[in-house]
Amino acid sequence: MAARCSTPFALLHALAVLSLGPAFPGNVEAASVGAALPPKVAASLAAAGIPLNGVAAFVQEVGAPKPLLAFNAAQAMNPASTMKLVTTYAALELLGPTFVWRTEAYADGNLSADTLEGDLVLRGTGDPKLTIENFWLLLRALRARGLREIRGDLVLDRAYFEPIGDEPARFDGEPFRPYNVSPDALLLNFKTVRFTFSPDPDRQSVRVVAEPRPVQLELAQSVRLAEGPCGDWRGRLKADFLPINGAARVSFSGPYPASCGEQSWNVALLPHDAYVYGVFRQLWEEMGGALKGGFREGTPGPSARLLYAIESPQLAEVVRDINKFSNNVMARQLFLTLSAEVLKLPGNAARSSGVIRSWLAQKPLVFPELAMENGSGLSRRERISAEHLGKLLLAAWHSAVMPEFIASMPLAANDGTMRRRLNLDSVAGHVHVKTGTLADARTAAGYVLDFTGRRLAIVFFINHANAAAGEVAQDAFLRWVFEGARAPQ
Repeated sequence: MAARCSTPFALLHALAVLSLGPAFPGNVEAASVGAALPPKVAASLAAAGIPLNGVAAFVQEVGAPKPLLAFNAAQAMNPASTMKLVTTYAALELLGPTFVWRTEAYADGNLSADTLEGDLVLRGTGDPKLTIENFWLLLRALRARGLREIRGDLVLDRAYFEPIGDEPARFDGEPFRPYNVSPDALLLNFKTVRFTFSPDPDRQSVRVVAEPRPVQLELAQSVRLAEGPCGDWRGRLKADFLPINGAARVSFSGPYPASCGEQSWNVALLPHDAYVYGVFRQLWEEMGGALKGGFREGTPGPSARLLYAIESPQLAEVVRDINKFSNNVMARQLFLTLSAEVLKLPGNAARSSGVIRSWLAQKPLVFPELAMENGSGLSRRERISAEHLGKLLLAAWHSAVMPEFIASMPLAANDGTMRRRLNLDSVAGHVHVKTGTLADARTAAGYVLDFTGRRLAIVFFINHANAAAGEVAQDAFLRWVFEGARAPQ
C-alpha cells in the first residue's frame, strides 16, 4: 500500500459555501405538538414570522430513558446539511475510521526505458480529497520511476461509481458553483479552477491567474485597478464562463478595487473526464513529460501492471472536512462509496440508501420517513424527523466510533461553520453541532455539554420561507440546553 497523504487544501473553505436553493416543495403540514418550546425560543420564532408547525425540536440526555423535549419531533422534515451526520456516522461504522481510498496508475503496454508504448490508465475509487497537491505527488512518482513519454492515451477508469446523470444547475441554477459538483470515481481537486486576482498598484494593473490551468482552458482578462472600498468585488466584475465541448473560455473585465488585496474565485467549468485530462496534461508537461494521445474511458487490460498508487487521508480525517466545513461534494463521494464497498457493486444513490437502511435496522433503528437522495443534505427531497436524527445521535454516543464522530462536528465559536457563531456566549466551546442552510431551512443537530456536566443530544429544525431569520431562535435553543434544559410545562 502507498504511504498515506494528508496534504490540506484551501479549497475546503470555498466549498463550505451552502446553497440557497429551496429546501422543500410546498408548505410544511401541521403536526401534533408533544411539548411546549422554551419561551425565549418561541418568542424568537414569533419575531421572525416562523409558525410553530414549521419547527421541530428534540433534546435527550445521553443515557436517559426519555427526551426532555420532543416538539413536532415525529414530523418528517428537510434536515439540510445535518443529513451529513447520517452519512458520516454510517461510514465510520461500516468502513472504519482508518479506511482509505486508492488512486492507481497502470501501464497498459510495453514500457521501455522512459517510453510507454501504450496507454496510461488512471483508476479512481472515489477519493473525496484527491487534491491538486496529491495528484502532483502521483505524477511525480511516475516520473521518478522513469516514465516520460506516453505514446498512447490517458485512459480513465471511473467504473467504481455509476455515471451521474444529473445536471449541476438542477438544484439552484448555478452550474459553476463548486458545491454543485457531482460525485465521480475520479474526482480531482473538486473539479474546480481557482482564479486569483492580485492587484499591482505600482503598475496600476490586476494580475489574474488560474490554478490549476487545464490545457483546454482559455483565459482572457481586462480587469482594471480601481479605488474605493472592496465591498462586493465579484459583483462589480463582468465574468463570462463558456464551456464548449470539453473546453472552456473564461473572461473577466471591469474594476477591481486595490483595497481588496488578493482574492480568489473558485469555479467548476469542465466535465470530470476533460478536467482530469486537462490537469494531467498541464502537470505532466510541466514535469518534462509528454502525452501523444488523447483521453478516453476504459479499464486496465489483463496485461496492465500497476506503476504506483496513492492513498487518501483516513476516513476519520475526511469526515472532519465533511462535517466541519459542510462539504457537499465530499459527502456525496462518501455516500456512494458505502454501496461500492459494502455491496461490491458500482456505487449509486439507491444502493447506498439501502445500505444505510440495513445498517440502521441492525441497531435496531427503523426510520420509515427517512429519504436520502445524495447523503449531503443539498436536496429538496431528503427527509428525516427530529426524533429519529436525535435517536441516531444517542446511538452514536455509545458507538466505538463516537470520538471520531463527535470530533468531526464544528465546535461553537471555535472552528468550521460555527467559528463565528456564539463567540461571546456562555455556550462557546460547549456545543459540537452540525448546522444546515437552504433557502427555507435552518437546522442544527449535535451534542451540548451543559453547565452541570450533562451531555445532551439535540436537534432543531426550521422548515419555512422565513427560515433565514431563524438563527436567533436557533441560538436561543442552544443556550437553553446549555443552561440546564428542563422539560417545559
